[in-house]
Amino acid sequence: MAEPIFYRKIIHVDMDAFYASVEQMDNPELKGKPLAVGGSEVRGVVSAASYEARKFGVRSAMSGIQAKRNCPDLIFVRPRFDRYKEISQKIRKIFLEYTDLVEPLSLDEAYLDVTQNKKGNPSASLIAQEIRSRIFEEVGLTASAGISVNKFVAKIASDYNKPNGQKTVNPEEVEAFLEQLDIKKFYGIGKVTRERMYHLGIFTGKDLKSKSKEFLEEHFSKSGLHFYNIVRGIHNSAVKPDRIAKSVAAEHTFNENLTSEIFMLERLERIAEELEKRLKKHSLTGKTVTLKIKYSDFTTQTRSKTLPYFISDKGLLLEAAKELLFQERMKESVRLLGISLNNLNTDLKKTVVVQLKFEF
Repeated sequence: MAEPIFYRKIIHVDMDAFYASVEQMDNPELKGKPLAVGGSEVRGVVSAASYEARKFGVRSAMSGIQAKRNCPDLIFVRPRFDRYKEISQKIRKIFLEYTDLVEPLSLDEAYLDVTQNKKGNPSASLIAQEIRSRIFEEVGLTASAGISVNKFVAKIASDYNKPNGQKTVNPEEVEAFLEQLDIKKFYGIGKVTRERMYHLGIFTGKDLKSKSKEFLEEHFSKSGLHFYNIVRGIHNSAVKPDRIAKSVAAEHTFNENLTSEIFMLERLERIAEELEKRLKKHSLTGKTVTLKIKYSDFTTQTRSKTLPYFISDKGLLLEAAKELLFQERMKESVRLLGISLNNLNTDLKKTVVVQLKFEF
C-alpha cells in the first residue's frame, strides 16, 4: 500500500494597493478617488496606485508625468513609510498568532506555512479567510490571499481574485490551474523572458508544459529546469522566517534634476548616512558598494566596487560612492541617486526592508 503524499499548506497574503489604501483610510476625503503615492504630476515616480487610478493604466514605477496624462484627475500624495511600517507590524502580529513560519517579502505581503498551526485548524482556506477578516476588522484594510501546496502557486493564486478575495488551488488542481494561465501570470517570468517565450510559441502554461526539459535548458540555460518544474507544480522552497539579506540600499528621487557634482555629493552624504543606519540596525556589513544613477531620460546606470574588507561606516560608504561617481562623466542631469551594499556578511541572518525614499 502506497504511503500518502505529504503536501504543505502555504498561504500568500497580499495587501490590496497597500500604500494607497493606507492613505485613503487615514484621509476619508481620498476614498473612491484615483490616487498615486509618490512623485507628482511634474516630478518623481509612482510608488503605488489606488484601484481607482489603475483603471486608467496608472501603475507603480510609472513617471508622475505619464500617470497624470493617463488620469488627469489623479491625486498625488507623499509617501509616509513610517506609517506603512507601523501598519505592517500590526498585520505581522496577526500572522504570528497562527504560525511562526512567516516569511515577509515586503511591507505588504508575506508567506505563511500553516501545515502545523497554532489554532489547530486543518483548513488553510479557513485560516486565510479568518486572517483577512481580522486584518479588515483590526486594521481597516483589505487583503487578498492565495492558498496552495507551495509558495509559487500560492503567490499566483493571491492575484486571482484581487482585490479583497482569495483563491485556493488544491493539490489535485495545481497542474490544470497552471496549464490554463497566460505565461505572463507566472511569478518570476519577466518581460524579456516572456517575449522570448512568445517567440518560441509559448503563450500559456500548457504550451510551457509541452516543451521538454532539454528544449527549455537549451533556450533558457539554468532557468530551463526551473520552468520545467514550476509548470508541473514542483517548487520545494520552504517558508523561511529569517531570510538572509542579499543587499541593503538607500536611494533618493530629487525634486529637481541635479547637474552639479557638488550637489550630488551633498545628497550622497545623506544617503550614505541613511544606509549606515539601516546596516547598523540589522548588524550587517558588506564588501561591494554599488552606486545607482537614474538620469533625466529615465535610463539607469550602476557602478560597483568591491573592497577587500567588510564595511558599514558612512564615511567608507561615501568614499567608495564618490570614487564611483567620478568614474566617468554624467551623460544627462540626474533625477535619482542610490547607494547599496551587497556581498554581505551572511553569518548574520536578517530580514531587511528596503524602502524607496522621495525628496520633496
